[in-house]
Amino acid sequence: MRIVVGIATAGRRDILSQTLADLAGQTRPADAVIICPAHPDDFDERAAASIGLPITAIRSRPGSCAQRNAILDRSSEFNLVVFFDDDFLPANTFLAECERLFAEAPDIVVATGRVLVDGIHGPGLSVAEGRAILERDDGSDAEAPPTAIYNAYGCNMAFRMAAIDANATRFDEAMPLYAWQEDVDFCRRLAPLGRIVRSPALRGVHLGSKRGRSSGIRFGYSQIANPLYLVRKGSVHRSWALRLMLRNLAANMAGSLRPPALVDRRGRLRGNLIAFRDLLRRRMAPDRILEL
Repeated sequence: MRIVVGIATAGRRDILSQTLADLAGQTRPADAVIICPAHPDDFDERAAASIGLPITAIRSRPGSCAQRNAILDRSSEFNLVVFFDDDFLPANTFLAECERLFAEAPDIVVATGRVLVDGIHGPGLSVAEGRAILERDDGSDAEAPPTAIYNAYGCNMAFRMAAIDANATRFDEAMPLYAWQEDVDFCRRLAPLGRIVRSPALRGVHLGSKRGRSSGIRFGYSQIANPLYLVRKGSVHRSWALRLMLRNLAANMAGSLRPPALVDRRGRLRGNLIAFRDLLRRRMAPDRILEL
């Protein structure tokens, strides 16, 4: 198989350089790495040139969906495209295990791995902390079979390009900027073509960097607007969207009483309320965050 790694990045120049350095240690090297930065300064070309990987930098308009689509447009010659977040550190066997998984199971169209530690749920992890976690991992459950899941986790997603090319599937650019839940939408549109699985053989650490993320108000708006938009387009179930919205609304209300230092819960709650107001006025849409 030919494997391309795609990374859409924004505001994490130094972290990206270290992530790429780790990627060079894969036991099965990527056949190509395509980087799509939101802005030219988000990518250190000099640091990348010294790593020894076949790295290509391309341009698109900012936004995770637009950037990932630009990567897909350059990936048709490959069998697998693996999207990593710019702050995801894969175990050095990730691509080798990914190749084995897709070769042994032709009906798998999407795979995601086991995130050993996810810094998104706390203050985030440093690159050194992420590397230490990978070094301590004994892989005790790595041989367990893959399990069916609803969608891949956006920080590490592997796709069979033949499934993507079958209907020219692309990420929905109607959800701009951080484009929350675009990974769910993309996976559900591929679901009729084969299995979506989580494999413990694919392992890594998500640093959960707080740099380069949307403002609290914008993100809070997306927490309501994006799930309802996906319900309207038919890619997710109404019950899934309702559970997601209520869970986030509750977390934002509770967090607003005693705001944590690194998460703008009050801003997110305000964004939630603006979205509900727009819903009543029949003007709610994902791209409204561009006006907030």
